[in-house]
Amino acid sequence: MLFVIDVGNTNTVLGVFDGDCLVQDWRLETRASRTADEYGILFRQLFDSAGVSIEGVKASIISCVVPPMLRMLEEACERYFGVAPLVVGPGIRTGMPIRYENPREVGADRIVNAVAAHVAMQTSVIVVDFGTATTFDAVDREGAYLGGAIAPGIGVSTEALFLHASRLPRVEVARPRAVIGRTTVDSLQSGIFYGYVGVVEQLVSRMRGEMEEPVSVVATGGLAALIAEATESIDEVLPLLTLEGLRIIYERNLA
Repeated sequence: MLFVIDVGNTNTVLGVFDGDCLVQDWRLETRASRTADEYGILFRQLFDSAGVSIEGVKASIISCVVPPMLRMLEEACERYFGVAPLVVGPGIRTGMPIRYENPREVGADRIVNAVAAHVAMQTSVIVVDFGTATTFDAVDREGAYLGGAIAPGIGVSTEALFLHASRLPRVEVARPRAVIGRTTVDSLQSGIFYGYVGVVEQLVSRMRGEMEEPVSVVATGGLAALIAEATESIDEVLPLLTLEGLRIIYERNLA
């Protein structure tokens, strides 16, 4: 089995593949203060609770955008699984040409998502990932990574609003009953939700115009399904896109 780890700024997503089949997945808070042993014990507990044999893990791959965590996770995999994980970064085979001016600047998670989305859609694709930052990544028909856009995530934006406007209450990110809010809570939810829908629609529309070819749009991340319900700009929601991308990249390097 293959153990895949995607470390984001807010959450860390884990998965176990048996061949092409995702056997189990988990979502944890990203916490750089944990030691390698703490992560190793936590992984064992998760495997045990899901009835998955940790001895069945024969390989691992990591995508990490929080540098202090990388060495700890490598040590945890080596000590508790007996495998040296493959790390997504410079020198790894992704099978995807990168057209960025400096390819080393592209986050590992963005490349992993792009690889998985192109394999899934088999055409030009834009990937929208709703995380701590909301990223928009473009891939052409031949499977080359073109670049993209990075916007503040919904959580980051709303937290800044609440911190700097002391009289405004904290509200849940949810689709409001109407755009014209009749209470402060409704007004906040309308501005946050539909404002972000507007961000998605504008960036997707402008990126499509620059690509000058038919483009599919895939969304992933925590709020992908919620935003997708309110816009026609998103064609498909793939919640576990990054895990699938890690599996594909591992197999490309194995070959």
